[in-house]
Amino acid sequence: MSLTEERELTKSENLTEQLIDLIVKGEFAAGSKISEPELARRFGVSRGPLREAIMRVESLGLIERAPHVGARVIALSRARLVEIYAVREALEGMAVRLACEHITDQELEALQQLLDTHGQHIEEVEGASYFHQQGDFDFHYRIIQASRNGTLIGLLCDELYHLLRMYRHQSQRSHSRPQQALAEHYHLLSALRERDAELAELLMRRHIMRSRQLIAQQLNDEQGESV
Repeated sequence: MSLTEERELTKSENLTEQLIDLIVKGEFAAGSKISEPELARRFGVSRGPLREAIMRVESLGLIERAPHVGARVIALSRARLVEIYAVREALEGMAVRLACEHITDQELEALQQLLDTHGQHIEEVEGASYFHQQGDFDFHYRIIQASRNGTLIGLLCDELYHLLRMYRHQSQRSHSRPQQALAEHYHLLSALRERDAELAELLMRRHIMRSRQLIAQQLNDEQGESV
């Protein structure tokens, strides 16, 4: 690969991260059209790296192609969110079961420290940040990584993760349940420490099921307000 090609690849990767961040945080509204000329001017780049970045973001499910419209930001419908959380419930249950076999003592201690930090955040900001953790700081993300299963990691951390971040950033925080979620996370950590795969899977599935039910209630409330 030539130096020019390496620079173009790096530029495309940086653009991809910027586009993901803008979409996840709602700066590009759900359903809004993606204009290549406008983005090229905004970022000061040529159309080549930009198109490559848009294709990458599309592969993550944050952008979709529509007839006579072109590329646009995905709009997460109630039906889509229910589907995503149903898949999460099954796959993360499997991930935590595998993590019971593979997680190291060092990773367990890191999870303990993470939850202790989350507990402090709940007290300091009334739980507002607890459901909006990202990347390596996310309890679920670390457990998925500890499964050591590349297919699961790809499905959950690459394909679904950014959609979940998008929902979390753009959803109301007033309906969150930080204290209950933190307690459930501590119970999951205990099951991981005991290497109790059956209990860990059961707890994870129940944990995500409650989140799915909370989302359904949020959307029902929003729909009721708009009537």
